[in-house]
Amino acid sequence: MKWLKMGLISAGGIAENRHIPAYQSLSEDVEITAVHDVNLVRAKEIAEKYEIPYVFEDYLELFEHVDAVTICTPNKFHGAIAVAALNQGVHVLCEKPMAINADEAKRMAEAAEKNNRILLIGYHYRFMEAVALAKESMQEVGEPIVTRAQALRQRKVPGWGVFINKELQGGGSLIDWGCHLLDTALWLVYPSKPVEVNAQVYQRLSKQPNQVNDWGSYDHEAIDVDDHVSAYIRFDNQSTLLFECSWAANIKEDQTHISISGDKGGLSVFPYEVYQPKYGKMMETHTEIIEDRHQAGISQAKNFIGACLGKESLKSNPEEALRVTKVIDAIYESSEQRKSIFLSY
Repeated sequence: MKWLKMGLISAGGIAENRHIPAYQSLSEDVEITAVHDVNLVRAKEIAEKYEIPYVFEDYLELFEHVDAVTICTPNKFHGAIAVAALNQGVHVLCEKPMAINADEAKRMAEAAEKNNRILLIGYHYRFMEAVALAKESMQEVGEPIVTRAQALRQRKVPGWGVFINKELQGGGSLIDWGCHLLDTALWLVYPSKPVEVNAQVYQRLSKQPNQVNDWGSYDHEAIDVDDHVSAYIRFDNQSTLLFECSWAANIKEDQTHISISGDKGGLSVFPYEVYQPKYGKMMETHTEIIEDRHQAGISQAKNFIGACLGKESLKSNPEEALRVTKVIDAIYESSEQRKSIFLSY
């Protein structure tokens, strides 16, 4: 039976907490055979802990010993590493966002096409059961009119790693967490395409001293990324998306919300519900779903492995991930220039 030799590029928390457990659960089809990290001591610790046979200080050397890699580096390095891997004939699962900007993301997509390799970006919300049901339910919604997406956290700026470093990450709450809800919303309303973005990016609450922050301490003077974003996005069919994300909102509790109002009905994703006018009444359909992000990570890994082995198609293709990055770029540009940004395809 054919199986995949997997390499890990960067051995940080996301590699250890999501990707290694997912691949271990799919051991009949994949084996982690190599790991790279700029911190060689960390790479060796992970290799010993999870019985990974090879450790490489240079990721270019790793490519010769694997069929695929999972890139878990800071966002700044996604593009260069992915293109290098794809050009060596290595399949790539890259953590979100696709890249630090749309130009680099486009080069990744082009490299995947040129080399006929699989490229999957880690938007694992697509693999949640409620999201999958919502996608199947879009025929009940009909033509989307207004979509609403919120990714709001109450005082949870990540106080570890490089999350607050714009040079390494490219942004904050939007590029780190909001991108998941943005990708999900764009996927649900596809084939509608975003064509205009008007947005405001904030960096106010996280710059205040003496922070109340549930996710560890950080240097309020050093943070140079967004802590809150709001955007109005118009599509080619005149539908709209009202989008908001935050790391540090002064709200009652965290909010993860996507809802769509269409010309036939409406739906909510979290929790999953469908609303339709029938028999002179508004009818509601709902089901109990316990969202398991660990299982979503496993489903994402299974889809990637299956695509690499020629058993199934990707649930998220590079063109869709590139579209998300284009919208992210437009949000930042709109706020900086204080005007609407128009997207072209």
